[in-house]
Amino acid sequence: MQEQPLVSTSAERNLLIYMVGVLLVLCTLIIIFFVVFQKRKNKLISDKIKQQQAFEEEISNTQIEIQEQTLKNIGQELHDNIGQLLSVANMQLSIMATSVDEAIKEQFTETKDVVKDSLREVRALSKSLNTDVIANKGFQESVQNEIDRLNRLQILNATLTAEGNPELFHNQKDSIILFRIFQEFLSNTIKYASAENFLVSIQYFEDRLILNAKDDGKGFNSKTVENGAGLLNMKNRADLINAQFKLESTEGKGTSLKVDYPYRKKQQINL
Repeated sequence: MQEQPLVSTSAERNLLIYMVGVLLVLCTLIIIFFVVFQKRKNKLISDKIKQQQAFEEEISNTQIEIQEQTLKNIGQELHDNIGQLLSVANMQLSIMATSVDEAIKEQFTETKDVVKDSLREVRALSKSLNTDVIANKGFQESVQNEIDRLNRLQILNATLTAEGNPELFHNQKDSIILFRIFQEFLSNTIKYASAENFLVSIQYFEDRLILNAKDDGKGFNSKTVENGAGLLNMKNRADLINAQFKLESTEGKGTSLKVDYPYRKKQQINL
């Protein structure tokens, strides 16, 4: 009669241990399930983000390729059509020069020079728009051609300085994109800045290229042009080549551009 409580207590203890064990197993299974589910969820979210980024990058690449092809076509049209017309006009003026009356010879010569200069500028402009020409010349020479054109036309007093080895930068596709960023900034300077001086520097390091450009124009309030098409174009192009892009401006003190581009493996251009 007195031993039954001991048996009952032992059974209860075993039942309690069994229940605790079952609960531990269930908790462990729930935790494992939650961890696996969370990892799977995080992977799905990560994959979705990567797919979205790849999709957006593909759209940006397509837009850039369309823009480049359009610029290339315009450059070819300038060279083949308008350039050809100016060439014919220049030749005809040269032929006519021998029979021009002395009274108008000076004006005739000035007109001929204007046509000749126009032909040269059309050809220079067509080259700056042509993707193949930029790829063959390289980034620094293409920038130098733009600087020379500015000085020749007396639009701005422009200078270019370069430090380091240009051969470190040999990615043709990225050089075109980087040049288009520079062109966009230069175009905005000409159109809006009312500047007199334009300074450009290119620095070649072992792992990166740094482009700096600055004008002494009237500047602007960065908040008012934050979503401007030109600024967005430059940012999108910089993102495509993994470059850090910085544009600063102060009203009355000019505008500066800095692009920090890390070298990437060479890619073949197919535009």
